[in-house]
Amino acid sequence: MKTYLPFLFAMGTALCWGLYGPTLGKARLADADLSPFKPYVGIGIAYLVIAILGGLLGMWYKGDSFQTVGASGMWGLAAGVLGALGAFSLTLCMFNGGARIPHAVMPVVFGGAVTVTALYTVLTSGGRLQASPMLWVGVVGMLVSVVIITQNTPHAAPPSPPAGSTPMGGEPEH
Repeated sequence: MKTYLPFLFAMGTALCWGLYGPTLGKARLADADLSPFKPYVGIGIAYLVIAILGGLLGMWYKGDSFQTVGASGMWGLAAGVLGALGAFSLTLCMFNGGARIPHAVMPVVFGGAVTVTALYTVLTSGGRLQASPMLWVGVVGMLVSVVIITQNTPHAAPPSPPAGSTPMGGEPEH
């Protein structure tokens, strides 16, 4: 297998998931009285269609049987539940103030995700893996990076009030 393919696919994931939060934020800002569950239904439909079609296409391409029972099916279901719960949690985040600050939310999501993965790997190794001190340096570095990225991401100017509206609740100027 080509050694660059995993990195190419990882970059595709980073691109899609990096745009996921801001896109979800646009869903929130597009309709102020929108329930967070309406976009989440759309997310679910997209996940369902892409996961099923992509999975079937991949299985066909690899010449696999079309059985998904057993351990791989159960682990796939567990991964899907975690992915869906993560999407649900991010949806709730964006509909409770996060839509205004996706530049702050997404570094926390991704920095936190790599930290959880690293800690999970060490904690579930049954003592076979020792955490290098550099892991802890990396965790602290990730936290510092989140702060630096959040504080230095350019912010769009707030939208101008509609014509005829009054600033600070006063009377319209004539």
